[in-house]
Amino acid sequence: MQLYNTLSAKERAELIEKAGKDRLTLSFYQYAKITNPQEFRDQLFIVWNQLDVLGRIYVATEGINAQLSLPADRFNEFKTHLDNIDFLKDIRLNIAIEQDNLSFLKLKVKVRHKIVADGLNDDTFDVTNKGIHVGADTFNELIEDDNTVLVDMRNHYESEIGHFKNAITPDVDTFRESLDIIEDDLKEHKEDKNLVMYCTGGIRCEKASAYFKHKGFKNVYQLEGGIIEYTRQVNDKGLENKFIGKNFVFDERRAEKISDDIIACCHQCGEPADVHTNCANDACHLLFIQCDKCKEEMNNCCSNNCKDIHALPYEEQKALRKGQGNSNDIFKKGRADHLPYKKDLRNIFETLKVDKK
Repeated sequence: MQLYNTLSAKERAELIEKAGKDRLTLSFYQYAKITNPQEFRDQLFIVWNQLDVLGRIYVATEGINAQLSLPADRFNEFKTHLDNIDFLKDIRLNIAIEQDNLSFLKLKVKVRHKIVADGLNDDTFDVTNKGIHVGADTFNELIEDDNTVLVDMRNHYESEIGHFKNAITPDVDTFRESLDIIEDDLKEHKEDKNLVMYCTGGIRCEKASAYFKHKGFKNVYQLEGGIIEYTRQVNDKGLENKFIGKNFVFDERRAEKISDDIIACCHQCGEPADVHTNCANDACHLLFIQCDKCKEEMNNCCSNNCKDIHALPYEEQKALRKGQGNSNDIFKKGRADHLPYKKDLRNIFETLKVDKK
């Protein structure tokens, strides 16, 4: 019985192209008590592999976090399967704004300690005492209120290419880092301000809102379904779009365009750009923003050194990598020292003051 992916990304891409079928990219999450996550994981893999589902799915005792794609003509089968699982019945599915048949090329279902790496001890607070969920229309009203502080719960490389107008964007590498920073900088406003949060699909705000309520914040709100659902509602209801730029996503697409604004710059030349790429040097794979001109000049690489290595025959590259492991740059996500126009570190309240008049 197959319980793990056996095809390479290249082989899968060829099969997808040959099939000639449109695929749907979507995501969902649910906090729920899963007694045996390994058994649940195996059951999901068996069914989803048969449905030609591809994606990245995390299962833990606290629930499931799924980002995936599947053939559009098998969506109803997939939805029926979810509805037959008690805690996933009628779950909201965040359908991607921009579709790409190659958004995922492998099915990876992994058992993790948590479905989001938040670094929190859930036994120390009530994780079910969450903030008030609001839709796009109420969210738009709230963020225009002078009594509101709007906070982006994503990491710096996500908000760099797109965020809501007037949002505070913590300059952090991980979700866990932002929690203490936000609490400390807003400690004087726990009772007199509306704390409104958002993230990509809503999952980070689920835990963050409960954490901030535990820390004494009285008026906590979160955007239902995150940026993905917000965009769908804006389009469906004809609402004003208050998001500028692109929404970073964790698949091969890397981003969805929400507005035509380009708010970031190429990390190599400084010209307006908002397309993330991974350095083509297999020993690097740094994630950074690169414009078309630099992409051509640098052969998809982040530095001249990587460009030189990438130009070598494959076997020579492989020999150079032997025993070296991945470069630490892979974890820097646009902050490597050799990128001249990387995003500057700054205090999250340097450009936006909380005390609005």
